[in-house]
Amino acid sequence: MHRPMEGVRVLEVAQFTFVPAAGAVLADWGADVIKIEHAERGDAQRGLVRLLGLDVSSKGSSFFPIMEGPNRGKRSVGIALEKPEAREAFEALVRSADVFLTNFLPGPRSRLKIDVADIRAINPDIIYVRGSGFGARGPEADKGGYDSTAFWARGGSASGVTPKDSDRLMRMPAGAYGDSIGGMTIAGGIAAALYSRKATGEPSVVDVSLLGVGAWATQFSVNLALMADGPLPEREHPKHGSATNPLIGNYRTADGRWLEFSMLQPGVYWPEFCSVVGREDLAADERFDSTEKIMANALEAAEIVAEIMESRTFDEWVETFEGMKGQWAAVQNSYEVGRDVSLRANGFIAPVVDADGVDRELVTNPVQFDETPANLRRAPQFAEHTDEVLRELGLDDEALLALKIAGAVT
Repeated sequence: MHRPMEGVRVLEVAQFTFVPAAGAVLADWGADVIKIEHAERGDAQRGLVRLLGLDVSSKGSSFFPIMEGPNRGKRSVGIALEKPEAREAFEALVRSADVFLTNFLPGPRSRLKIDVADIRAINPDIIYVRGSGFGARGPEADKGGYDSTAFWARGGSASGVTPKDSDRLMRMPAGAYGDSIGGMTIAGGIAAALYSRKATGEPSVVDVSLLGVGAWATQFSVNLALMADGPLPEREHPKHGSATNPLIGNYRTADGRWLEFSMLQPGVYWPEFCSVVGREDLAADERFDSTEKIMANALEAAEIVAEIMESRTFDEWVETFEGMKGQWAAVQNSYEVGRDVSLRANGFIAPVVDADGVDRELVTNPVQFDETPANLRRAPQFAEHTDEVLRELGLDDEALLALKIAGAVT
């Protein structure tokens, strides 16, 4: 299997999901990712037991999806970076790495001596990567952020999906939503920096912020607002369809489920749709027998489509629409996404064996090389590879014991 990052070593000093997710993608692509965790506390995300009102761990099992997703394929080393005794081992790791990856804020980076100048003094050729909430410069460079604040709220998504008269702000559709998108973005930046270093010999400092990723995700609206030099006007969406196309938007089925239509050329797809749903008469109806008439009478047509869609169940419509040329999609819940036939056919839901030897499944990163699905390896247990990695650096049992007695490593 082609693993384009084979031979690249990444040293990750990061917690939670945003930056660690980038390390997981690089591990999927073949990199040797060494995750530095505090010798006693580990990644703070290991301590979460409930998130968004859901249990995130399983009793009696080591399988912990919120750690597995952003940390699969890595090796974990427990090091107390604040202890002088740990410095020599840490610097040896820095010298062995191609990429240093962190989401620590400027203050902790300075105190732990892991800022750009500190790391470059040890390894001048290393690519230094910072993930932040609000960017590496400006008045909020020291401000921490999560995807709910920097990506979702500040980046425009929350406002964009919240109806005008709603009495509550819409929440992210999944935990670590912006973090996962941001992690993929960081991985792409690292790939470009590695290419640049090979081409020019010069290493880069790579910065990705959750706010920047959020603005990129909403750029269509942001760019229009900048062109207009003001907020975009509030949009009144029809209950069904769009103002000029009945085959756009979502429709409810008889059992309360939803389907999404995106047939952008109503004149092209209207006759087929009418035939598939058993209403050929509508294609010949003088209100809808041309593209111009469909667009002019779109709201009326949409009400008819809504009635049709409410006449059958979700499963019935999914079966009916199979093979239809017009673009549509079932609105799936998270379990249905995990069982999606196309995701599985393309290897984007992949098997992984957990630390207890139990077969599990995880979503893979969305990039494949040479039509080959990612081969996933489980996330490490806390500090699982400390001895293994430090021995690779030349430390013997006596040196390891001394570091453990000093509390410098796990």
